[in-house]
Amino acid sequence: MSKIRFAAALVAALSLAAVHDVEAARGRQPAVQSGSGYEKRPEVRAFIAELARDEHIPHKTLVRWFRDVRYQPAIIEAMDRPLVAPPKWYEYAPRFLTPARVDAGVAFWRMHADALARAEREFGVPPQIIVAIVGVETFYGRNTGGYRVIDALATLAFDYPRRAAYFRNELRQYLLLARDEKFSPLVHKGSFAGAFGVPQFMPGSVRRFAVDYDGDGHIDLWDSGDDAIGSVANYLARHDWLRGQPIWSKAMIAPSQFDAVMQKLDGGLSERRPLAAWNDDGVAAERLPDPMSPEPVGLLLLEGTGDGDAAQDLYVVFPNFYVITRYNKSRLYAAAVTSLAEAIRAQYQR
Repeated sequence: MSKIRFAAALVAALSLAAVHDVEAARGRQPAVQSGSGYEKRPEVRAFIAELARDEHIPHKTLVRWFRDVRYQPAIIEAMDRPLVAPPKWYEYAPRFLTPARVDAGVAFWRMHADALARAEREFGVPPQIIVAIVGVETFYGRNTGGYRVIDALATLAFDYPRRAAYFRNELRQYLLLARDEKFSPLVHKGSFAGAFGVPQFMPGSVRRFAVDYDGDGHIDLWDSGDDAIGSVANYLARHDWLRGQPIWSKAMIAPSQFDAVMQKLDGGLSERRPLAAWNDDGVAAERLPDPMSPEPVGLLLLEGTGDGDAAQDLYVVFPNFYVITRYNKSRLYAAAVTSLAEAIRAQYQR
């Protein structure tokens, strides 16, 4: 089995409104709550009975697992934290584009070159994109979270009514995964939202998209770099990644139409329109793919630190940019992945 063996610095926690669920509490050491008594609660007992009946997990096993579950109040606090304005690009990007993260990405690529090349052949996803995603998510496996997955999911499933249905299903998927892969659900750790492993998949995504890419008969997103690579590639491919197509291109706007175009941006990202419609508005991409996908494209704004037009970068973003946002619904996340991928690829080729 291919192992993740090298270390890197901890990713700083970011605003819930701007980043992936797994980032906000990553690296925090949760308080241990003993005697939570989940197995005695009526709604949990009903959940256990349903799982035992429908999925044939022994009732006694489920009771034993839930007897060990610990309520985590810090998770509820994180979920209820007031939303704040998302950061600007110049505030968000630096932590993901450090030389250390680029260097570690090159090392990860070299360590897993065969699996990455195979993933590109089979799924059409370039190695640098896969490497950049795991680099942004967990610093290549260094920072996969400090909460037991079962504690996080049970806390949200039974003590966070606003999204209880979603997290009860994820808890169900996690317990089914533990049964199928024959591991104890009481051991593994992840984010405060229950995402886990090198690529930070939620349990439902693991069961839908994760693959055994090292051929050992098990899906292991914690310790198998190859499984993480194949799973990320499969996830992107299943969300309509276009083989051979780019992600973005610098945009140029006719000065006379600049203000009108900028009004079409909502939160830094426009609606998707045919490229011809953007051309009619005075927008042109520096480089276009050949052949060009007929899918509509968007316009992306990334804020700089100066004043005036020079303080911002504008890009035409192609369908693959939006595929990355299926991994995390944030223009900043997708831009960070793309920027990190470009830096890793350039250094790898050198």
